[in-house]
Amino acid sequence: MYRVAGPSEVLAITRSFIQDIKLAKKKFVYPGQKCIRVDISPVNYTFDVQAMSAEKLSFVLPAVFTIGPRVDDHEIMLKYAKLISSHDKLSSHVQELVKGETRVLAASMTMEEIFKGTKEFKQEVFNKVQLELDQFGLQIYNANVKQLVDVPGHDYFSYLGQKNQMGAANQAKVDVAEARMKGEIGAKERDGLTVQNAAKIDAETKIRSTQRQGEGKKEEVRVKTEVHIFENQREAEVVEANTELAKKKALWSQSAKLAEVEAAKTVAIREAELQREVEKKNALTRTEKLKAKNLSKASVEYDIKRGRGLDFKTYDAIIYVNDYIM
Repeated sequence: MYRVAGPSEVLAITRSFIQDIKLAKKKFVYPGQKCIRVDISPVNYTFDVQAMSAEKLSFVLPAVFTIGPRVDDHEIMLKYAKLISSHDKLSSHVQELVKGETRVLAASMTMEEIFKGTKEFKQEVFNKVQLELDQFGLQIYNANVKQLVDVPGHDYFSYLGQKNQMGAANQAKVDVAEARMKGEIGAKERDGLTVQNAAKIDAETKIRSTQRQGEGKKEEVRVKTEVHIFENQREAEVVEANTELAKKKALWSQSAKLAEVEAAKTVAIREAELQREVEKKNALTRTEKLKAKNLSKASVEYDIKRGRGLDFKTYDAIIYVNDYIM
C-alpha cells in the first residue's frame, strides 16, 4: 500500500525488511510492515513554574515554550520517533522537564538577580532546558518568560513595588526641591551676571569705539601716504618713458640719415661702376677698329708686294672702308 505523509507529518515504518526505523514523506508499505504517522509540528506549552530563590523566597514564573522536533537532522528525528512520538504531544513529559530545570536554576540565584536580570535568567533557562531536550530529539523554537509574580500568601514583589514607588516619589520630591533651589540660585546668579556683563559690554564698547577711531585715522594717513608715493612713482615712470622715447627718436633719426647717406653712396658707386664699364667697352671698340684698320692696310700692302695685281679702284675702295670704320 502506498502511503503519503501530510505537510507537517512524516512516516515511520518498521518490521519486515527494516532493521530499525525508516522515515519518509511517501513510501510503499509492504505486507508485514507497520507504518505510523508522526506529527512534527511544534507545540506551545503554557505553564506557571513555582520556584524558590536562593533566599528561600517563593515566586511564580509564567512561561510559554514553543517546542518541536528538529527536522533538519535525520538522526535526531529517529530519536524523536522512538522516544516521544508515541506519547501525547501535550503530555507532562516536556512540561515537567522545563519546570525542573527552571527550579534548579532559580535556586542558584538570588531574588534580586532574577528580578533585575530577567533577560539573562530567561537565556539561562533556555540553555539548560535545551540541553535536556536534545536527548529526546526536541528543540526550543521560542521561549517567552513573563513577569515574575508572588505566590499566593507572599507579597515580596508587591512590597518591592511599593518600595520602589516610595523611593521614586521621595526621590522626585528631593529632585523638585533641589531643582527649585537651583532655580532660585540660578536666577540670582543670572541677574548678577546680567548686570556685570552689561557693564563689561559698555566698557568694551567704548574701548572698541576708541580703537576703531584710532585705526580709522591710521588707515586714512596710510592711504594718503600710499597715494602720494604712487603719484611720485607714476611721475618718475612718465619722465623715464619720455626720456626713453627721446633716445629712441634720436636713434631712429640717426639711422634714417645713415640710410640716406648709404643709399646715395651706393648710387654713386653704381654710377661709377657703370661709367667704368661704358669706358671699357668704348676703349675695346676703338681698339677693335684700330686693329681692323691696321689689318686691312697690312693685307693690302702684303698683296701688293706679292704682286696680285690689284687695281687702283679696289685699293681705293679698301682704303675708303678703313677710313669709314675709323
